[in-house]
Amino acid sequence: MTSDLDLLRQFTRENSQDAFSEIVRRHLDLVYSAALRQVRSPQLAEDVAQSVFADLARDARKLKPGTILTAWLYTVARRTAVDTLRKEVRRQVREQIAVEMNDMNATADDWAQIAPLLDDAMAALDETDRVAILLRYFENKSLREVGESLAISDDAAQKRVSRALESLREFFPKQRLTIAAGGLAVLISVNAVKAAPMGLAATISTALAGTIVQSSSLIGTTKTIAVTTLQKGLVVAGLAAVAATGVYTTHKKTGLREEIQSLQQQQSPLATQLQELQGEYDDATNQLAALLAQSAQAGSNDTEISRLRREVAQLEAREAQRKNDPIVSAAADWLGRVKMLKDYLTQHPEEKIPELKYLSDKDWTAAADSGNEFTSTNELENAIQSLKFAAVSGVSESVENALMEYSQANNQKFPDNLSELQPYLDPDMANTLEQLYEIAPASIVHDTTSKIYNGVTIRAELPPNIPGQRVITRKTRPNPTSTTRIALFTGGFAYWQSPLGSDNSQ
Repeated sequence: MTSDLDLLRQFTRENSQDAFSEIVRRHLDLVYSAALRQVRSPQLAEDVAQSVFADLARDARKLKPGTILTAWLYTVARRTAVDTLRKEVRRQVREQIAVEMNDMNATADDWAQIAPLLDDAMAALDETDRVAILLRYFENKSLREVGESLAISDDAAQKRVSRALESLREFFPKQRLTIAAGGLAVLISVNAVKAAPMGLAATISTALAGTIVQSSSLIGTTKTIAVTTLQKGLVVAGLAAVAATGVYTTHKKTGLREEIQSLQQQQSPLATQLQELQGEYDDATNQLAALLAQSAQAGSNDTEISRLRREVAQLEAREAQRKNDPIVSAAADWLGRVKMLKDYLTQHPEEKIPELKYLSDKDWTAAADSGNEFTSTNELENAIQSLKFAAVSGVSESVENALMEYSQANNQKFPDNLSELQPYLDPDMANTLEQLYEIAPASIVHDTTSKIYNGVTIRAELPPNIPGQRVITRKTRPNPTSTTRIALFTGGFAYWQSPLGSDNSQ
């Protein structure tokens, strides 16, 4: 049987598709199985297998004599599967973030629907439940503070608040609105209490002071009239009782009736207040009747309420399962690390460099995906340095492309001044280039750097003749403790190590 390397030679020398097909036939099962164990998805495993054999077709000429193809394919399959899995997780994380953003945007619409009904829903609660909701979500007090106010333990306060929130939520389906209990709690906490207009407190205090003075005067007048005669005092008390209960007794004695009428004329402000109290009493009576009717209706709908509670329990179970989803957890952790990076730069402005503004969301998430949890300052500082290096590398790539276009348009000439690259760059980046970079002799590059990526050693080599023997490099180091520098020339770039404190360092 023809060996794998002989088949590869046939493929590379004669472009024999039959030889390559035989290699695929021999090793496909191995590659597919190795990929499947990593990605746990048949579709992704197929994609990995195709990518591995595409890499083999591209790099076949580079394989060293004596290479064991099985081992090579297994190594590449594993590395490709890991990369594919990371890309898939990142894709799902981005989708999850988009879903979370949509959910956040939807809360405003939810609040617009429940706001007109919230106070009716609160009125339908019993007194203790209403107090629990007011303390927990209107005033955003802790469960301990709620428990202290209600003279119960923290655990009892939590149970009371949960039951009260569920009772409050049950009001809205009757109005054809369905809102999860957890979502309702967030909506109320964020939106229920808004800041009053400035100056309103002073206005109320001033008005209240005037009311207190008037009330004191009225009380004094009433006392003066009340002590005139014992009989008149009894009549005033009888008038108050009549106004409070809505019952008016006609007195038969003409003389007493005249005295009552006289007192009513003298006490017209008091009669007006009593009439207002009667109106409030009537309103309270009507509300009580409505609540009793709702209670009776709720009692007749126990089956429907039980069904709705089961549905809520199912929804909450699914929500809990979603929160425990590793993809959701990974997204939250990832966003948390990105926020830590941005917060660190806000707290340490001296670490910021202008190139950071060109970073994409992908660059930030890549910096946060360093394998560390940023539990130490050292890990966070290392991630910041990597982020700054990525920012400089991104700008360097744009400058390299601009340099290539300039060279092609000017007969392979190297620019004498960085301003000559302006037509080939974004105006803002061209300004950054002139401020932070300079043209330097190629002789500053004295030792190229070897780096290892995914087990493969990559070494940046300078061409024998750099056009014009000049390069573009950054004037100062973005990372004060880094010795890595970059030089851009027509057709490429190189990294090298430079001692700290050297000129033209990046």
